[in-house]
This record gives sequence, C-alpha cells and structure tokens, in this order.
Amino acid sequence: MALSSFRTLEAFMSMTRRARGALVPLSFAIAALVLATPSPAHGQFIKKLKDTVKQAAEDETLSGVDQIVRGKVQCVFNDLECIQAAQDSGEDYVLTDDEGELLLDDDGQPVSDPNEAATMMGEPPPLMDAAPRPGEGAWANYDFVPGERVLFYDDFSDDNVGDFPRRLEFRKGNWDIIEWEGRTLLRNTGPRYSSIEIVLPEDLPERFTIETEAYLPHSNYQFIIATTPPLPGKTWSTLEGNFFQVGVAHGTGVKAPQGGGVESLNAAPILSEQLMPIRIMVDGRYAKVYVGEQRVANVPNAELARSSRLFIENTYSASADQPILIGPIRVAAGGADLYDALEEKGRVATHGILFAVNSANIRPESTPTLEEIGEMLVDHPDLRLSIEGHTDSDGEDTYNQTLSDGRAAAVRDYLIEQYGVDPSRLESAGFGESAPVESNDTPEGKQQNRRVELVKLD
Repeated sequence: MALSSFRTLEAFMSMTRRARGALVPLSFAIAALVLATPSPAHGQFIKKLKDTVKQAAEDETLSGVDQIVRGKVQCVFNDLECIQAAQDSGEDYVLTDDEGELLLDDDGQPVSDPNEAATMMGEPPPLMDAAPRPGEGAWANYDFVPGERVLFYDDFSDDNVGDFPRRLEFRKGNWDIIEWEGRTLLRNTGPRYSSIEIVLPEDLPERFTIETEAYLPHSNYQFIIATTPPLPGKTWSTLEGNFFQVGVAHGTGVKAPQGGGVESLNAAPILSEQLMPIRIMVDGRYAKVYVGEQRVANVPNAELARSSRLFIENTYSASADQPILIGPIRVAAGGADLYDALEEKGRVATHGILFAVNSANIRPESTPTLEEIGEMLVDHPDLRLSIEGHTDSDGEDTYNQTLSDGRAAAVRDYLIEQYGVDPSRLESAGFGESAPVESNDTPEGKQQNRRVELVKLD
C-alpha cells in the first residue's frame, strides 16, 4: 500500500489502531510502512512515523499490570511518608517490597492498601497519620470513656434484611433491618410513637454508657432513649425523671419529663446530613451526651431511673422516603480507675482505645483513655507496663496476631511520643484471638474480647 494512500499520520494511525488485536502488531505495521516509503518528499511524515514506532514499541512491552500502574506513584509498603504524601495530593499509588518489586494480590492486581501489603510481608500493619489524631483539634477536650463491662451489644449482623432485629423487643410501629451505604442499620418508617425495648441482663449500674449512631433526614425528627420504660401501652409522656433525646432542630441531650425538671438540649443539624455517633455517659446523677466529638449536654443533677430495660421511641412520624436510621447499640457498665485496678489486680483491660477497621491507626475517640494512661505514667515514674493487644475470633489466626501486634505497638509509640515516657518502661505484645476473656459465641463476648490490656511489670 503506497504512502500516498494516507493523507495524514492520523489517517494511518486510525487504520493501524483498528488492526490492533489482528496478526500484525501496531509497531510492526508502522515499521513496514516506513521501510516501504523512502520518498524524501515525506521526510517530516517519516520522522513522525519513527517517533510513533518508538512509542508503540514501548507501549507493546508493557504487560497488563504495567498498564495499570503506569503513571502511578510507587511506594515501598512501609514508607509512610510516601504513602501519606500520595494520599494528601490525591495521587494514585501502588506498593512494592523493599527491593522495589511490585506487590500483587491473589488476583494478580497491584496492592495499594498498606495493611494488606504489611500482612503479605509478614509485618504489623503500619501506623498511618490519623486525621485528626487523638488529642488533636476538637478531640483535645473530648472526655467520653466507654464502659468496660459490656451489658448489651447488637450490630444487626445476624439479622436478615427486612426482618425486625431478633435481639430487640418490639412494641409499636414499623422497624426493620436495611443495608445502607455498606452498613447494616435499623430503620424506622413511622408512625409517631413507634417504640422498641432492649432487655439487659441486670439493672443499669451507677456508672454506665450507651453508644449508637443516628441519621435523622428531617429537621423535626427526634427519638428518645429512656433508662426505664413507660407503663404498658403508654408513651414517653408518662416517663418520670429525665431521659435522653436525639433530635435535629428540637435538640439532642438530656430531656426533662412532662412535669418539668432539669434539661439541656442543643440543636444538632449534622444529624440530618449524615450518620453520626451518639454517646451517653452517666456517673450517678451526672450525665453527658455527645454527637460525634461535640459534647451537647453536661448535666450534674439528672434524675435517671435505673432498670433492666432501655426504651427507644420516635416522637415525630418518619416515612419510607425519609426513615430514621439507627446504628449498632452498645450498653456497658462503667470501669474503675485504671491505676487503682492495676494496683489491685496487676492488670486492667480497657475498651476505650479504638482503632480504624483492620488497621493499627488509633481513632481520635481514644483521647481520654490514652490521656488517663499517659498521665498515670507521668505521675508514677516507677511504673512499668506491658501493653497487650487482643482481638475476637473473627478472621484468620495469623492476621489477628499481626493486627494485635501492630495495635499494641501503636499504643506504646503514642505514649512515648506524646508523654515522653522512657521506652524502657513500656513493652508491647499482641495475642490475637488466643486469650479470650469471654466466649466468642455472643456479640457481647466478642466486644469484651476486643481490648487493650495494661499489665504491670516488676
């Protein structure tokens, strides 16, 4: 075929692109055309073709994986500075081993998850810079500490979508389980005064915490959480003493009963925008309520009845188009002072140090517990501790062991960095799922087994 048959390089490239996947490779076709068209009149055209030949030859040497990683940042799997810089700049990145060899998963695809890469290399998950880290920004004054002894926990993972949760007691209304943005949540679609109850194994103690999540897409939506149920067939209006309210425009916090009393409510518009953590902490008559990292109620003289039931009721009708969504529910008894427990028993478990999913990254909600440990070490300079990480039985043994190693080390590193603790005073070790304190057959048991323990060293 004569070169004159092609008016432009683009016309020729169009034809040869269509030939891709045929018997003649693109680069070979271009090279053959160059050799067959020696006319000086087409010198510039030939130069462009030669450049195209070179580029095409380079392209054809790239394997499928090479094509995927081309143009992406390549970071060694434990080079946190490189990974963080890529994440901050929004650039795509892939991970390599120490020799620069690309890490591939079981499907032959490049790995970009630092935790997955660390597991492949047999090392603990890396401690990435959290944004924010514990003690930073709004979390600096955050003082919620979850109770240590789990009385009730349900994340609805054992329930079928469309069913009413089997561990809750139905009272009234439309409640079911849904999948929403990758989460399993409890949905209420009305009517007003829809209600459920949570049965506890014992009466709530003097110190307890309640944790859940809520999304209220309408500004008038609200629901209440009471520490004792109303009379059978009655609504929240018959409750005696204080209870808790979760609401948008009408406020979140401590609500007074119909007859009056102390009250502290603050509007929480963010609840109409996204699913937010709701946390309640009670010590005697002292009650605090939090939405995310913000404390919205701080009441020293609340009148809260104790019973073996929690009562949840919506006080504004929801709908199928705009349902109320509620996340996992955790109820726990408050823990003792860490130093007193160490002195008495030689070890203490804490559930207040939280980590990102499948990661050694410490979540900012851990601020108060880490602060208590750090100040304890500063106040008692002779105290030496072993920090031990434990998991539940979900997942592979090897993975849980690696994860617990990384988490224990992350806590040790944080205390050394933030509180100037001499490294010789702190040891860390992971035990994976090998040392449960409760059965892993119940949600409460698994919650109890996911912990960080402090062990006093001689």
